[in-house]
Amino acid sequence: MQFSDFKEIDLSAIELIENEVHAYPWTRGNFLDSIKSSHTCFMMKANEEIIGYAVIMFVLDECHILNISIKKSMQKKGYGSDLLKEVIRRSELAHSKTIYLEVRMSNHAAIQLYDKHGFNEMSIRKDYYRAKEGREDAVLMGLEI
Repeated sequence: MQFSDFKEIDLSAIELIENEVHAYPWTRGNFLDSIKSSHTCFMMKANEEIIGYAVIMFVLDECHILNISIKKSMQKKGYGSDLLKEVIRRSELAHSKTIYLEVRMSNHAAIQLYDKHGFNEMSIRKDYYRAKEGREDAVLMGLEI
């Protein structure tokens, strides 16, 4: 497993994954804005293939996971845990005290993954995400490190 920062040149492969796994995916512009804002943007490769990525933002002693995704064909094989462990490792290196994220209430697999790694539900953000039938609530989760 290799982790490395991604740049604009890597966005085509990342966009393919993003569009495959999200009903309302980030645009290339969203990723470019994160790169330009100096958010930590890194990818995970297996056998030279990009199989996942994360975009995280550090604010003071907090880390915010803005986007974290694994290629659909690589899900349920432990790669999500590997990617999340790398987020936690980088957060520790940045001396973060807490990691925060929002997740769709309907994304039970992701919530289970975050629970497994010690994240706790902190609150519900009403109507946070776009959905087919209007809006969907998000679960705000946090991990003290």
